[in-house]
Amino acid sequence: MSANDKRDPDEVETTGHQWDGIEEYNNPLPRWWLWTFYACILYALVYMVLYPAWPLVKSATPGLLGYSTRENVEKEIQKVAEMNADLVAQLESVELDMEAIRADDALYNYAVQGGDAVFKTYCAQCHGSGAAGVQASGYPSLIDPDWLWGGTLEEIYYTVTHGIRNEDDPDARWSQMPAFGDDYLTDEEIDSVVQYVRQISGQEHDAALASAGETVFLDNCAACHMEDGTGDRYQGAPNLTDAIWLYGGDVETLTETVRYARFGIMPSHAERLSEAERRAVAVYVHTRGGGE
Repeated sequence: MSANDKRDPDEVETTGHQWDGIEEYNNPLPRWWLWTFYACILYALVYMVLYPAWPLVKSATPGLLGYSTRENVEKEIQKVAEMNADLVAQLESVELDMEAIRADDALYNYAVQGGDAVFKTYCAQCHGSGAAGVQASGYPSLIDPDWLWGGTLEEIYYTVTHGIRNEDDPDARWSQMPAFGDDYLTDEEIDSVVQYVRQISGQEHDAALASAGETVFLDNCAACHMEDGTGDRYQGAPNLTDAIWLYGGDVETLTETVRYARFGIMPSHAERLSEAERRAVAVYVHTRGGGE
């Protein structure tokens, strides 16, 4: 006699499967669940016929409705481009003075918003998404008031356009610090001038070495960094008296800088970005707080 024959007639029928005394009930799925399942299958089949579904080698089956999310996005982009065409044309005009952008509220707002997008696409990799730079890595902060080459709108635009110390653009900003470890200064002189730089920048230092380092500084460094160490922004010589350091102001980093020099490069964006994009990103950078 089977297990089902021993059961009460009111009990649910089993499938006949059992294991270690545990039996499997033969409970059918609810009708509503089955119909929902069948409806989903039907919906999927209809969807595959009407919309893109099956991937091919270079595209997908277009579907009877010819629907395309890519085309929808392209239409939206084109719509926005047409709306902003007049503003872009103004920014593209080489006759437009950079300062004039701020006089036109609509143009200025567009430049800031558009410049934000350009910055996050092309500049944030080095200067950070918030334009704060990467500390002690040679990527300057754009939100502080310490500007090499100048921080006006026109000066920022020029730097964006031509870059710094790159060989691709003959109009690039250019400066070069000599490597004083190459038969210029002795190890003792390098140690002393590092202590002097720490002294004028208000950091802990060796007073005796700093005193000797002052003479080394005046003889070898003051021509670019000025006698008081405040630098010359227009030849790319940074201020050494403030707390803003491009590569770091600790003894080890300063020693490396003096001994081997630095030669950071910013690429030219004359070919990478359109005239409007360069103007827009210059305006955006100027708004970050460090612009002049």
